[in-house]
Amino acid sequence: MTTMNDMENRIKALREELERHNHAYYVLNAPTISDYEFDQKMRELQDLEAAYPEYDDPNSPTRRVGSDLTKNFTQVAHRYPMLSLGNTYSKEEVREFYERVGRALLGEPFEIVAELKYDGTSISVTYEEGQLRQAVTRGDGTRGDDVTANVRTIRSVPLRLPANAGCPERFEVRGEILLPWTEFDRLNKEREAQEEPLFANPRNAASGTLKLQDPRIVASRKLDAYFYYLLGENLPGETHYENLCAARRWGFKVSEAMKVCQTLQEIYDFIDYWDTERKNLPVATDGIVLKVNSLRQQRNLGYTAKNPRWAIAYKFQAEREVTTLREVSYQVGRTGAITPVANLDPVLLAGTIVKRASLHNADIIESLDLHLGDHVFVEKGGEIIPKIVGVDTDYRETRAVGEKVHFITRCPECGTPLVRPEGEAAHYCPNETGCPPQIKGRIEHFVTRKALNINIGPETVEDLYEAGLIHDVADLYTLKIEDLLRMERWAMKSARNLMKSLEDSKSVPFERVLYGLGIRYVGETVAKRLATVFHDIDQLQAAPYETLVAVDEIGERIALSVIEYFKDERNQTIIGRLKTYGLQMALAETTEGDQSDKLKGLTIVISGTFAHHSRDEYKAMIERNGGKNTGSISKKTDYLLAGENMGPAKLEKATTLGIKIINEEEFLNMISE
Repeated sequence: MTTMNDMENRIKALREELERHNHAYYVLNAPTISDYEFDQKMRELQDLEAAYPEYDDPNSPTRRVGSDLTKNFTQVAHRYPMLSLGNTYSKEEVREFYERVGRALLGEPFEIVAELKYDGTSISVTYEEGQLRQAVTRGDGTRGDDVTANVRTIRSVPLRLPANAGCPERFEVRGEILLPWTEFDRLNKEREAQEEPLFANPRNAASGTLKLQDPRIVASRKLDAYFYYLLGENLPGETHYENLCAARRWGFKVSEAMKVCQTLQEIYDFIDYWDTERKNLPVATDGIVLKVNSLRQQRNLGYTAKNPRWAIAYKFQAEREVTTLREVSYQVGRTGAITPVANLDPVLLAGTIVKRASLHNADIIESLDLHLGDHVFVEKGGEIIPKIVGVDTDYRETRAVGEKVHFITRCPECGTPLVRPEGEAAHYCPNETGCPPQIKGRIEHFVTRKALNINIGPETVEDLYEAGLIHDVADLYTLKIEDLLRMERWAMKSARNLMKSLEDSKSVPFERVLYGLGIRYVGETVAKRLATVFHDIDQLQAAPYETLVAVDEIGERIALSVIEYFKDERNQTIIGRLKTYGLQMALAETTEGDQSDKLKGLTIVISGTFAHHSRDEYKAMIERNGGKNTGSISKKTDYLLAGENMGPAKLEKATTLGIKIINEEEFLNMISE
């Protein structure tokens, strides 16, 4: 018998689980369940809270919108709350919404505008006197992050509206920031080459990009934006459709896939058409949005605590197929990371033949309880990355399947026992110097265009390695033309081209050399940041843990990886050889800028966000002028360089200790005097 205590425990468990999923989705950009599963759990919680009001909690997930707030941006209150839409997954639920609107309007005729639901990250952009003034993320629906600098880099967002366009003096336009499929593919290929976790879908990639601290990197990712709602006084039309048409005339990217529907059947036809046709679009969509067209009727219908009553989202079901799991193989990356891959009977899914699907790690394999010969359900995450989402256990009960899949314990290439670092999901082969895929992988990474840009590919690396001519990246600079000519498929011209390429690589800037070394977790962006702060390889090698983690976006994992890399005598030997061969192991003097001793003997702590320079740039300025930057305040601190939205704990501690607090203008004056 179910007791009241059982109901209370279930409600608490659902709240805790939904909060975890909210955090994974909005903060970490790494959802662990599908939208459908999340909505089902949310619906269960809503029903239980309605049935048992004695367990009411004002902080329940049903009372708020999930948050994507970070500590790195100024937070701004929305003039108009940004609420989420209720989700439906069937035409029956669409019909219920349609009839509910009709009843609430007391039989008054109404129109529904059907639009595509773009799968990105929501944004609200304010324009004043025809110019973009501010762009704010949805956040918790009441407050969001000011990402104006990043949004300004998106070419489909107008910075200035046409003169005499007839737009209101001040208004907000809401839309979706998106990463096109082509850019999503390019980014994931780069991340795969660096053995970084792949973005699960374009939505997560767009959200993560919008929260980067460097607008230059945001601009390089070619985000897009579609707009779908106007707010403000003196809007041009009395209907939603009229206003979007006006916004399109003003220069906003408003989808042409928008239809005013007079009947329920017209809505169904729109859904059926786009359920198939959306796969031909350049950006991701995950459903249809239905809105009452009349703004007066929208106001009359009003809102619940969480959703507008005049709009709803119909979510498309992800395409899923069943196939047979034949084998699980294991790949070894250049950092030693082991990736399990499911080998499947070929199946047509979302227009392509799928034969393989990543299983990611041991935890995923265990949670799926996979057996060889299982019938498995395969979906394309974000419509592009094949993944196994479940097992047909009914089939297993009626058929004899093979043995249970267990994650391997030894490296499939060299036989070394695998290790799993605490707090990580991946297993690694620790045999860095004796495991062939790791050795070749590091060399392949070193020669890539974004690293040393040496004119050879993976096949050539394989040939040179098998011939015994190279065993690490430094060996590349010992190659001789006569060595190459003794190998198959090498002629004098190609040998000379490689020699020239190797010579040219000695002029590659330090930050690219650092990236090319292949230090685990040090990708292109992190390498640039480390080079900017530490200037040369010797300073970086000598940097203690506390100094490393004080650098923006350099967390514990990266800091420890850098320290471990330089502790290894074999890596020290390779770096020493690369220095001898003439590679750039320090920033060029023109990059370092002028040196001075204006801050000699001073210790400065930086906190908050700044208008003129990034935190890392200020840290570099402190060091170039003879000062010392630390991450925490103590009695030895001379100044606190305070920006906007700084941590209250640091401010309180600085005040208590009597430490002088300066703003960025005062700091810039100090070093320019």
